[in-house]
Amino acid sequence: MRTKKGYHRRAMDPFTDLLFNALMGITFLFLISIIFINPITKTGTVELKAEYIISITWKDFNPDDIDIWVESPQGSLVWFRNPEAGLLHLDRDDRGLLNDTIVINNEEVVNPLNQEVVTVRGIAPGDYVVNIHYYATQSDNPVDVHIKLERVNPRLEVVYYKTVTLESVGQEKTALRFTMTAVGNIINMHTLPKKLVTSRTQTG
Repeated sequence: MRTKKGYHRRAMDPFTDLLFNALMGITFLFLISIIFINPITKTGTVELKAEYIISITWKDFNPDDIDIWVESPQGSLVWFRNPEAGLLHLDRDDRGLLNDTIVINNEEVVNPLNQEVVTVRGIAPGDYVVNIHYYATQSDNPVDVHIKLERVNPRLEVVYYKTVTLESVGQEKTALRFTMTAVGNIINMHTLPKKLVTSRTQTG
């Protein structure tokens, strides 16, 4: 025989289940909203708006000014007075120690890095020429310049690396020439000299 107490407990069970399920639903929706508000960060993923990066570097704290010049397959030149030409972009123009200071907490700090960077922001088949030019000097010494070509997609990969020495101010050397295929591969790398710096471009 059922007691009134037992009957009352059983009669409340459907209401308790409904309340529990409602609380579960609200909790689930709350967790979903948190995920959308704070999406999970993908670690180790770097999205660069380029297919290739051409960079030159020289010794830290060196006061001398080295310039990069890049000729596109169409014959256009990228240099410090013409930072864009088609898919070529001069992203960093370094002038040795000139303008390499910033103020942090009222103290002047020198950026020691000497680097110039050109990005190829798409696949443009044809022949490219990369020259380096000893534009100005404070040391009057030869400068070892490191030239690097990196492929960005589908993963970062060093395609070419070499050190070229510029002996004196005004000297220009061809650091790299290469051909880009229609699918974006690099072939025919060599250093056959080709002059890009002229009196016309220098006087602007």
